[in-house]
Amino acid sequence: MTVVLTVAPTGPIATTQDNPTLPTQPEEIADAVLDAYRLGASVAHLHFRDADGRPTADLDIARRTVDLIAERCPIHIQLSTGVGLSVPFEEREALVELRPRMATLNPCSMSFGAFEFRNPPADVARLAARMHELGVKPELEIYDTGHLEACLRLRDKGLLDDEPMQFSIVLGVQGGMAATADNLLTMVRRLPEGAVWQVIAIGRASQELTGIALGLGGNVRAGLEDTLYLRKGELSQGNDPLVERAARMAAAFDHELASVAETESLLNLPPR
Repeated sequence: MTVVLTVAPTGPIATTQDNPTLPTQPEEIADAVLDAYRLGASVAHLHFRDADGRPTADLDIARRTVDLIAERCPIHIQLSTGVGLSVPFEEREALVELRPRMATLNPCSMSFGAFEFRNPPADVARLAARMHELGVKPELEIYDTGHLEACLRLRDKGLLDDEPMQFSIVLGVQGGMAATADNLLTMVRRLPEGAVWQVIAIGRASQELTGIALGLGGNVRAGLEDTLYLRKGELSQGNDPLVERAARMAAAFDHELASVAETESLLNLPPR
């Protein structure tokens, strides 16, 4: 079996105070992605930060980061339209105007720890339609069973007709489903036939649920966005140890990591 390995090097929440090796600036993110590509990653899931390290949807920062990555390696780019909890939806959705091969689509508003992650239905539908118009493949981030149902409603309205549907099952965020094997199985069983998926397990459950996902036929994601620690009490020294561990886990299941070309086919990415 061939699996897609995605690196998520930065994320919207953690800071360099949480882990000093977190890449936040364009050059740092591009270097981290290059290292992950060399370790077998074929997709880079990107968040951006301003000069002060705060989440941003600034198009110049995003474009510079993407260009730096493209200069270094041919990895597929997946932009996060989640960006950060304090960034308005109108700024977040503008990132798809850069026309990446992929971008995330978050179908529902929700509590997110002590904050709120706002994704109003009308705005989500508008973004889905614009992504379709631009030829940007949606990566559907679902934090609960109702989020999956919302995605299926968008599909039934003709706003999501990119086959196969591509899901990230996010577990462990306060406000979403807990990071348990039972919840992962529940979500996988409910996915539409032919869907491709990966688990994003936040925090200490990351390694365990990644292994379960590999056993169930899912793809794999690794990086400091999902966990800052390599093991209990030990901060990961950058993204490399996490990516290396995910690659070893895939090999333990006799899975091969998809190349960039194979990933393009497996995910049925739109033309460049």
